[in-house]
Amino acid sequence: MSTAEHTEEARPQLPEQPSERRAWAVAATLAAVGVAVLAAVLSGAVGRTSELAPPPVNVRFATPQAGAGASSDALAPLTAQEASGRGSAIVGHPSVAEQRAARRRLAGAPVTHIPRRWIEGFYPIYATAERTFGVNWLLIASIHMQESAFSTAPGIYHGLNFARCCGGPMQFNVTNGTVTTWDLVSDSYRYGRRPAGYDHMTARHPSIYDDFDSIMAGAHLLSADGAGYALDGTAWVAAYDYYGHDETGVQYADRVLARAIGWSQRGFCINCGVEPRLVQAVHAAYGAPVLAQLQGSVAAVARAAARPRGGSGKKPKRRRLRADEGPVLG
Repeated sequence: MSTAEHTEEARPQLPEQPSERRAWAVAATLAAVGVAVLAAVLSGAVGRTSELAPPPVNVRFATPQAGAGASSDALAPLTAQEASGRGSAIVGHPSVAEQRAARRRLAGAPVTHIPRRWIEGFYPIYATAERTFGVNWLLIASIHMQESAFSTAPGIYHGLNFARCCGGPMQFNVTNGTVTTWDLVSDSYRYGRRPAGYDHMTARHPSIYDDFDSIMAGAHLLSADGAGYALDGTAWVAAYDYYGHDETGVQYADRVLARAIGWSQRGFCINCGVEPRLVQAVHAAYGAPVLAQLQGSVAAVARAAARPRGGSGKKPKRRRLRADEGPVLG
């Protein structure tokens, strides 16, 4: 063997130096995976339990039909309230400013998009309120939506509203008299089991700003005004009482009940609007008869106020004197 051959065989075999291109590819892959995981965590896809389902809807309520029966469902309870001086019903008395604001909301003001995770925190509270007071949770949720857009409206958890009268998720009046509407139902939370955790749990109870305290009080108020599980005329009257007895209150009750009926038919939908056909059907069945009675009462009061006091209101007829009659001298 030659010296050259011996030298070639004795030379050690060194490993090839790894390619820098491969290292950069691995680093880029790891970075992409990291970004994907971070995005999943922030979006809630990772690091949380499966989404919560709303309470069950056991009955699909039919769209109401106008007729004598439907009119009676709405008018009879209101007539009984009038006969007994309101009886046990708790009726709202909105100020002029509140009426204007309510009309703007009912006319279709913009609605904030509400995340699914936000509304899930109310599901256990709705279920407890329905179970405790026997009021359909869809009606409770519809009132919650109408009053505060599921507690997303500005200022819900501190202070009072623009009219300086009401506050909290269900907008309870805390200024209407020595015993306020809130005072009448503030202890309602005692009748149900408070969930272990939920957003906006206050340190002291009762509180209009506590989600559980406020929604339980709202359910109790609806129950006291005749609401039950059925989404019918009794539910309409309870919503009408919740707002107050005026023309805006009719629109309010129409919309609240139509929304609840719609949810029962197609499933609970957080950001869906109220179907106009349902609002029209509810108004024809319950709202229109009450509105007619309300307008008739207002007209009767106006006629009575215009009538002169101390007489029939008619001018006495002047008798023409005969030719042989002269003026009567005193």
